[in-house]
Amino acid sequence: MIEFEEMPMAAVRPDTADTLLRLDGLTTYYPIRKGLLGRVKGHVKAVDGVSLDIREGETLGLVGESGCGKSTIGRTILRLEESTGGQISYRGEDITRYSISKMRPLRTEMQMIFQDPFSSLNPWMRVRDILKEPMLAHGKATAATAEAEVDRLLDAVGIPRSYKDRYAHEFSGGQRQRIGIARALSLNPKFIVCDEPVSALDVSIQAQVLNLLKQLQKDLGLTYLFIAHGLGAVKYISTRIAVMYLGKVVEIGTKEDIFRNPKHPYTRVLLNAYPVPNPRLRGREKIVVQGDVPSPANPPSGCRFHTRCPFAQELCRQEEPPLAADASGHAAACHFAF
Repeated sequence: MIEFEEMPMAAVRPDTADTLLRLDGLTTYYPIRKGLLGRVKGHVKAVDGVSLDIREGETLGLVGESGCGKSTIGRTILRLEESTGGQISYRGEDITRYSISKMRPLRTEMQMIFQDPFSSLNPWMRVRDILKEPMLAHGKATAATAEAEVDRLLDAVGIPRSYKDRYAHEFSGGQRQRIGIARALSLNPKFIVCDEPVSALDVSIQAQVLNLLKQLQKDLGLTYLFIAHGLGAVKYISTRIAVMYLGKVVEIGTKEDIFRNPKHPYTRVLLNAYPVPNPRLRGREKIVVQGDVPSPANPPSGCRFHTRCPFAQELCRQEEPPLAADASGHAAACHFAF
């Protein structure tokens, strides 16, 4: 059995005045339909009871394997997907069941940067029109002022103004992502979901885009939910990090907590896969997991990681561990974490 240092317990989610967005038991299920009549035979539990706080001005990194529900959380927050249960609160107001018309004013405050910068840009529109469209639709600019706003946005993301009459296919991947960032900024948002914004880019370009996001956050006071499956980008840009596995958050803490003192075995697995540029650490202890990720349509009982965890015991198979925190607020959903 793995042993952890015992620490005093504390509330996982203390009330703070700077909380911008709060998720309480958020669930997003997708029906599985079979037969000619399309009857529902089960559900894919993409997000299953997630509770998170995102504080104003911070970057919360959300990391985990593909298919764990990271992107679904981001899309559900912005109401691009409808939640099955739970609550989404923005600035203390429950927006979970807002109508389309009631959500419209919030669209200017909550935006998204998509993973694929090519498919998220209209191939039939020039850059100037891509950036003008949201401003004109939401009344953030007029036909007379929109051109100056386009120039301002291009300057902010490092695209020459002379390129605004080009189409998306005329740009490189990094330039297209900069245009996607400019489009997200066009409505002067306060909160942006960054859905794996650098995963499709070369490593050198990734660094440029991450530096751009950090500078924009500093200049504009933005709050990010930064979704990724690689720990390198998350470590660089995040204030706090939440680790997801099979639809649930299994650990959350500051990036120092996660990288220096991981509590959940799954977090340690992710860290083992993270390359460390230090030859002295090549022989560090590694956790080896076996088997595939279980189906989100039929997750295991108890702790969902127990089927792959080398430290699993009978309690792990029978009882689901709560997400509990120590006195510093570092939380983990493991029976033997604290």
